[in-house]
Amino acid sequence: MLAFSCGVILLYRLTTLPPYPWLIALGGGALLFHFRGGHTNRRWPVLVAGVMFGLAWASWSSEHRLAERLPSELEGQRVLVSGYLCDLPAPGNFDSLRFSFCVTGWPGLHAQATDYPLPSVLRLTWYGREGRPLPDHRLKLEVVLKRPHGQLNPEGFRYEDWLFRHGYRATGSVKQVFADPGVVCGAKCRYHAWHWDAANHVKRLFGKAEQYALIASLLMGDRGGLTDEQWQILKATGTIHLVAISGLHLGLVAIGAGLMARRLWLLLPVGTVSEYTGRVVVFLVVVLGCVGYALLAGFTVPTRRALVMVIAGGWYLVKARQQGGWYPWILALMAVLLLDPFAPLDQGFWLSFGAVAVLLLVFSGRVGSTGWLTTLIAAQLAAFFGLWPLLMAFQQTQPLAGLLANLLAIPWVSLVVMPTLFLGSLLVWLSDGVLLPWVSAVFDVVLGTLWWWLEWVGQFRFGHMQPLAMPLAAGLALLALYAIRWHDWKWRLVFGATVLLLAAPASFMGRGEGNEAVPRPEVRILDVGQGLSVVVRAGSRVMVYDTGPEVEGAYSAAESVLIPNLRAMGVATIDLLVLSHGDKDHAGGLAALADAFPVKRVISGEPALISGRTGLPVESCLAARMRWPGLDVAFWRMPGREEGNDASCVVRLYHPATGRDAILTGDISRRVETRMLGSDGPGWAQDQVLHRIVLAPHHGSKTSSSDDWIKAIGPNQVIYTAGYRHHYGHPHPDVTERYRRQGVGALSTACSGEIRLSFGENGRTSSVLWRSQPFWISSQGLTRSQCKIP
Repeated sequence: MLAFSCGVILLYRLTTLPPYPWLIALGGGALLFHFRGGHTNRRWPVLVAGVMFGLAWASWSSEHRLAERLPSELEGQRVLVSGYLCDLPAPGNFDSLRFSFCVTGWPGLHAQATDYPLPSVLRLTWYGREGRPLPDHRLKLEVVLKRPHGQLNPEGFRYEDWLFRHGYRATGSVKQVFADPGVVCGAKCRYHAWHWDAANHVKRLFGKAEQYALIASLLMGDRGGLTDEQWQILKATGTIHLVAISGLHLGLVAIGAGLMARRLWLLLPVGTVSEYTGRVVVFLVVVLGCVGYALLAGFTVPTRRALVMVIAGGWYLVKARQQGGWYPWILALMAVLLLDPFAPLDQGFWLSFGAVAVLLLVFSGRVGSTGWLTTLIAAQLAAFFGLWPLLMAFQQTQPLAGLLANLLAIPWVSLVVMPTLFLGSLLVWLSDGVLLPWVSAVFDVVLGTLWWWLEWVGQFRFGHMQPLAMPLAAGLALLALYAIRWHDWKWRLVFGATVLLLAAPASFMGRGEGNEAVPRPEVRILDVGQGLSVVVRAGSRVMVYDTGPEVEGAYSAAESVLIPNLRAMGVATIDLLVLSHGDKDHAGGLAALADAFPVKRVISGEPALISGRTGLPVESCLAARMRWPGLDVAFWRMPGREEGNDASCVVRLYHPATGRDAILTGDISRRVETRMLGSDGPGWAQDQVLHRIVLAPHHGSKTSSSDDWIKAIGPNQVIYTAGYRHHYGHPHPDVTERYRRQGVGALSTACSGEIRLSFGENGRTSSVLWRSQPFWISSQGLTRSQCKIP
């Protein structure tokens, strides 16, 4: 079972999808060798077979998922789709509505038009709805679609991974909505219709309650009503798991159903039901209760995973096996991967099994009992320290506030909130709504108490456990778990003190201001969609040129892309922040960046505008030069221009040892390009260089990159920083044709993801990220391999 699980997990580390028939043949050959070769006492052939079968199962599932794709000629076109809602719609930004849509038909498209199946599940957003709800569960929609695509950088949120994991083979926006009662509704459709109606009924009943967002989250798994402020508090206190229906909630249902069934069993006369039959009946009641709650909660991925774990653990107890607690853990692991082979792409998968593994390490096999308070504290400490390395692997930090917040929040939710919600909902149903006002008031009291505690803890700045070297973090976590498990309080004190002494200087005091040095200068053009952000490193110096786009209250490339990647690079301080100008696609998320890193110096083409946003002293971009280790950095801005795109601060990075350079252009127009080539320009066009790279001005807009400028600058390569099939249409075909006529090679972050340039003694090397990525992003994914610059 463990070998099979490892095989499934291994697949998602591969850049090429292996053919599953060959994997099955290899697994079968290993088993044949085991049984026919006289080596039945050796386990390695069985382990090899398990790994091969796990790989084959995941490969077959992935191949069938990737087989569904949207024809490139349909991207950006209006098409009709019919089907039904796959989940509860959630409000989005700008009064939009986001939902999953299961497609049952493509009206107007002929099935024989493609040699491959069209997408069966879409991720859609309905803008411009003016507050209108969806008219029905079964719908016909006019949509504009594109293939799965997301920003691709070494660190940060991977939207493309998320889409593949959940089976969305196309995304898009809704233009028109029509009810379509003619859609054939099977079992899955009827379940989603029931869940949608149930969620609407809960909203009608408790929609006016002060804590409705929490009521809907805990009862229905509907988290769409949570506000940004609530999410921030949950994140700061490490309590997001409380509103995600998962192992904690199903575990409570299992305990409640099991205790109730056992109590009824004990009321029967002795001998009526055998011990084994009684255990089976209790187990069946537990399963029915958990399945019912899982269906009520939307049967989401975390809920299904928790359900499998509860069933595996319950069946293990029914059989009363005299084996360690790790057996049901491995059984549940295999069952989850058998039912959902894409689970390893979900962070929740690792955190769920990691949390259970940590508790097994601490409590499994212990003799004797401890008080409930001691057990609660030990479990919370074990989860806090034990999951720390795992969170580091996901580029997440462990909030120290979580240790205090969960200490009271978990028992309050377990012993008060969930029983109150279940009992109150039952009373409202039995009384036909008569008791609704009193029940709602009780709900507000118990959930209001929980929220008061979280807000109180969240107002203190406890900070986070800072990232360490992974071996050190893992060692400290194991030491902490050993200290928690140790029976002698003296040894617990010794080990606890050791953990604090080793962890405190590195974790709580920070890593200092020193940046990790690079052996040769490098330039990283990050993939931030329709925008620009570049990180330049020379020795231990770090320069950030632009911070990418921001949509207030919705998205910030600084938080999602720039900050995680800077941390992964070992950056502690930004020596120089250059903001070409003040547009939100170039200077978004400044407050978040300033909170995350000390910034020594800021330069901008629009200093007054940037200073007003950040409060930091901002210097004007003037013609100047500075020398960094192995790199000459020069600045220029068009004289007399202090606002708008034409005020962009242009930066040249020159590597004198090899005679190669790169020019970062911001959003300059043809007017600035003309001045740049004139007598008051920087004179870079006259410099003889061996190889030159330019970032296309204004992302390749038709208002920039004139023929004269391209000829004078003489780039060997141009890089476009634009969004994939963005409505601005960058880069413009006229611009790409101009560069093409001059024999200039081209790259685009929309196709390549992050682009890295490295200057060394042997010249310049460049690399694009997508070629080294897993199979659903690299060549097998087709979206990037067929992405063309117009």
